[in-house]
Amino acid sequence: MITSDAELPPRLGSLTFHGPLSEERAESLVRRIAESAPADVLDIGCGWGELLLRILDAAPGAKGIGVDINAEDLARGRELAAERGLADRTVFVEESARGSERGPVDAILCLGSSQALCDPELPHDPAEALRELRRLVRPGGVVVLGEGFWERTPTEAELAGMWPDASTGDHFPLRELVDLAIAAGFRPAWIETASRDEWETFESGYRYDTERWLAAHPDHPLATETRERVDRQRGWWLNGYRNVLGMAYLTLVATV
Repeated sequence: MITSDAELPPRLGSLTFHGPLSEERAESLVRRIAESAPADVLDIGCGWGELLLRILDAAPGAKGIGVDINAEDLARGRELAAERGLADRTVFVEESARGSERGPVDAILCLGSSQALCDPELPHDPAEALRELRRLVRPGGVVVLGEGFWERTPTEAELAGMWPDASTGDHFPLRELVDLAIAAGFRPAWIETASRDEWETFESGYRYDTERWLAAHPDHPLATETRERVDRQRGWWLNGYRNVLGMAYLTLVATV
């Protein structure tokens, strides 16, 4: 049986941002970066580049590059750039960010994607990612890092309910994450963390379209596989990292 694209479960269509980020917080992040009057902005693990496009709209003199390995998200970003009249100032590139030569630039976004800067054969290392971000940004430039952290040390039962092989070493407490940023050559100009509402909006929005599709297509050839996937993802959140895993948004200024 041939299945058309129109019949497949939709992907992330209900999300504005690919992370727990509210409109209010996004507006503040955009304002702080735009105030620095960047000439060039690099978005690492950009997805469809919503925040990048908003920065370019707020900073008319800036050009942007979004880097990701997901072709579908990049295509969505190009469509959004064209719709907003920003296609001439935005480039979306399908490539790995590991060892990137896209810098130095005036501003960098790295929201929930610092793993793209690290050795995939080793455990994720935020310290390495921060050193790479410092390498890619000019002195005095601004980096907005969205990085997971432990709100508190998870219990063994909570770890067992998370993603496969979850351990306490997967993330740092917030204070240690900030210390790593300072050690890498940044000053933490603004420290903020995602709220419960932001997390719930993201987690529900992540699965919303797919859940509606499953309700309407219970006997579809892909229904069983899709149902198992979203049930597993929802379980990781509700049984494991809800109110345990936080998301920090650090606005970092590179030291001269």
